[in-house]
Amino acid sequence: MAKRVRKVHKPAVQFNINQRIRASRVRLVGENMDDISEAAGREIEAGNIHHLKDLLSWSRDIDLDVVEISPNADPPVVRIIDYKKFLYEKKKKDKELKAKTVKTVIKEIRFGPNTDDHDFNFKLNHAKKFLSEGAKVKAYVHFRGRTIVFKDRGQLLLLKFLAELEEYGAAEQLPKMEGRRMIVIVQPKKSAKGKK
Repeated sequence: MAKRVRKVHKPAVQFNINQRIRASRVRLVGENMDDISEAAGREIEAGNIHHLKDLLSWSRDIDLDVVEISPNADPPVVRIIDYKKFLYEKKKKDKELKAKTVKTVIKEIRFGPNTDDHDFNFKLNHAKKFLSEGAKVKAYVHFRGRTIVFKDRGQLLLLKFLAELEEYGAAEQLPKMEGRRMIVIVQPKKSAKGKK
């Protein structure tokens, strides 16, 4: 019986550090120029171009890493920093950006061509609630079997729906047919988000 071989996945290296940097001359940027100047024994300014071997020597003296920030620049841009701390801060910043991104929610409301007033009003109230919460509403009339001949009823129903929602949202476009459905998407108005 053959033994099963386990594959160990190593995490992908996001940035070239220290000896993995291929360029011989690089541009140094960063905030800790005083520490680097002390290790170099002379004044070092941010934005200047240096030999990589010099930077590696200075980084060893202050127990930090040379990290390639922008490999496609000419010459590549590097910083002398603590690599683990740098990754931690980058991960934290990415998480904050992800939290700030707005996710668009689309709620669907389905009608039939023969929807009565009570059902229409019930679904209309749901649509108002969804729009006031900031979600888009996709309303459609589904034509089953022979009801496809009542396209005009479906269009009138959706136009009435849009007229009732005028103060809560606006249609992205007029009702259109997609297969056996007539669809309209209503986008919330900015002022409607605060209304309840």
